Amino acid sequence: MSNANEKESSDRTAWALDREIVLSRVVAAPRSLVFKAWTDPQHLPQWFGPAGFKLETQEIDIRVGGRWRFVFIAPDGTRYDNRMVFLKVEAPRLLEMDHGADRDDDPGRFRVIVTFDEQSNGKTVVTLRQLHPTSAQRDAKIGFGAVEFGHQTLDKLALHVAAME
Repeated sequence: MSNANEKESSDRTAWALDREIVLSRVVAAPRSLVFKAWTDPQHLPQWFGPAGFKLETQEIDIRVGGRWRFVFIAPDGTRYDNRMVFLKVEAPRLLEMDHGADRDDDPGRFRVIVTFDEQSNGKTVVTLRQLHPTSAQRDAKIGFGAVEFGHQTLDKLALHVAAME
């Protein structure tokens, strides 16, 4: 690996608060069920994404090295191609993936870590962390609605899991 590639890899994985977006949600369900909603190809496409968006899956393989290629369709019809590549799948506590546009070497791809912390009352705290390549990209994503869309997505997760029980 060249020094430039090593630096890029380091930049993408070294956590820096000015490049991070963190969201969390308490879900009234056991951790194993919430994790299943994130990792079962029958469930994930049913709830993932902001309110009002439709989702079309082209490919879904949720395992280390697997990928999920999908299109978000906004209420105005705008299509957003997406690709997630799964880096870690550690049931039932952790997912790690790269998320970006559905193309190789997307300079805007960002790292996502999702943790599932079970509470003694049978509920699960889901924490979603995004690490963007630059603080400018993070700020642009926030301006585009990433925080609001992320909370809507976690709300949809909670509703979906409630229907799974």
